Amino acid sequence: MAHYAFLDDNNIVVEVITGRDPGDVPGMDWETYYGARRGMTCKRTSYNTQANMHRSGGEPFRYNYAGIGYLFDESMGSDGAFIPPQPFDSWTLTDNMTWESPVPMPADGKAYIWDEKTVDWSEE
Repeated sequence: MAHYAFLDDNNIVVEVITGRDPGDVPGMDWETYYGARRGMTCKRTSYNTQANMHRSGGEPFRYNYAGIGYLFDESMGSDGAFIPPQPFDSWTLTDNMTWESPVPMPADGKAYIWDEKTVDWSEE
C-alpha cells in the first residue's frame, strides 16, 4: 500500500490517505488520479521514510512521511520534501529536513522539555 498527501494552496498537508501502489496498474499516475478526484494537489509519501532515511534500508523518498501541517517543498531534490512544522522559533532546519534545537538535550536519562523563553532544556 502506498500513502498520498493532499495539499492546500500553500503546499501544506491537510490529509494523508492510503492508496494504490505506483505499479498496480501499468502507466497509471496515482498522484494525478487522486488529485483530480479531490480537486487538490496530491503527492505520494513514504511511510518508511523519516529524516531522509528508509527504516528498512530502502531508498528514502521525499525526506519524511507526510503529516497534517507538513509543508511540501518541491524545490528540494528531484522529488521534493515533506517538512514538519517548526516546533519553536529558535530551532533550525537540518539537511535531512528535521528540526534541531540550538542546544542539545542532556543525555542523562532525565525527562526534559524545551523552554523557548530561556532557549534551553528544562527538567520536567
